[in-house]
Amino acid sequence: MPEKAWGGRFSEKTDRIVEAFTSSIDIDKRLYSYDIEGSIAHCKMLAEQSIITHEDALLLIQGLGTIKKEIERGEFRFDDSLEDIHMHIEARLVKEAGKVAGKLHTARSRNDQVALDVRMYLRDETSNIIKNLVEFRKTIVDLAKINIDVVLPGYTHLQRAQPVLLAHHLMSYYEMFSRDTERFCDCLKRINVMPLGSAALAGTTYPIDRDYTARLLGFPKVSKNSIDSVSDRDFIIEFLSSASLCMVHLSRISEELILWSSSEFGFVGLPDSFSTGSSIMPQKKNPDVCELVRGKTGRVFGDLIALLTVMKSLPLAYNRDMQEDKGPLFDAVDTLKGCVGIYIKMLPKLKINKEAMRRATSTGFLNATDLADYLVTKGMHFRKAHSCVGEAVSYALNKNKELHELTLEELKSFSLLIEEDIFSILTVEQMIDRRKSFGGTAVKNVMAAIEEAEKNLNQ
Repeated sequence: MPEKAWGGRFSEKTDRIVEAFTSSIDIDKRLYSYDIEGSIAHCKMLAEQSIITHEDALLLIQGLGTIKKEIERGEFRFDDSLEDIHMHIEARLVKEAGKVAGKLHTARSRNDQVALDVRMYLRDETSNIIKNLVEFRKTIVDLAKINIDVVLPGYTHLQRAQPVLLAHHLMSYYEMFSRDTERFCDCLKRINVMPLGSAALAGTTYPIDRDYTARLLGFPKVSKNSIDSVSDRDFIIEFLSSASLCMVHLSRISEELILWSSSEFGFVGLPDSFSTGSSIMPQKKNPDVCELVRGKTGRVFGDLIALLTVMKSLPLAYNRDMQEDKGPLFDAVDTLKGCVGIYIKMLPKLKINKEAMRRATSTGFLNATDLADYLVTKGMHFRKAHSCVGEAVSYALNKNKELHELTLEELKSFSLLIEEDIFSILTVEQMIDRRKSFGGTAVKNVMAAIEEAEKNLNQ
């Protein structure tokens, strides 16, 4: 059994059940490349500051490189007794480089070491997620552009409300995922701060150069307070919060595709390659991908709540509870990346049923507001116009007709302000094209939004 790095003060060996219970190697071993990269930078800084010799630094760096290759080849042996990835690498380095390996941990603690590893990991993963979201937004814009002529009912309370362009509907998701992208970009600023050199909590007596280490590792900022540096997990919580909100948006689009692909709607057809069947009902084609994305949303919420709960009552500085930060973090990263990735591939294969969407705009009195607006332009105040059209809708319901199917005489019975020109106003095309207010569903507006999105994405 390897000697503990902290074992000098103890007279008994750690019980095996405690070793298994406190070990985090099954989770944090995925940080190995960041741990080695951080150790190499730390080693270079120690040599630069004459805390260790350049010869010793070279031996340590070579040994760390050998260990990295061993892990990548799957030849590295993991052991619960070594607790975490940091101690595994350090113990293996002793065998590789000899006694000089004991100098590597000079002027640092596992507290600032793990904070560094997690920040480096999350910096890379957040950057990857940002890139994936950019690609996903391009996919949405492309789908909107090729369907610029498709109309469908817009809904409120899941009831047909007013006709909109499908492209306008899709671009609303572009806006959501654009905000998500901005959130992750902003979150990245607080992730990208270098904590190494804070040691256990109070800093170190050695003449280290934290700015030099930060430059080697690509950090634009160095943490300002050693206590905060080792006890801060705000940057993970902020990431998990951004991930949760992004999953909300993925869940919402999933819900719509589930509804739209049902027989009751028939608006879209999901690709066979992204659907599954039933083990008992041969006719079934199930939207399992969308349902799983919707279901995994709760999982990411749980990751956020888990870490909030871990951190909510911790006194400063580091506490072992914080070992529980990596499970939720890794799970949320993997889940979000998987969901965005599958949508990037699935969305372009979506079959749009233009005719079904168009038919759905012809019923449900979607033009009622336009009739009210027409009366307002003729001089009637809106509340009166609203009431007047409500009476017309009630009449039409009893006649089993839509408003545009009523005769002029029938319409005039509700207001003499109504003239023959009303019938051109009540068409789907007019209802859409007349909504030219900024952000509205008029074709010119939506095309302008698509062009602006394309310009922004190409930048």
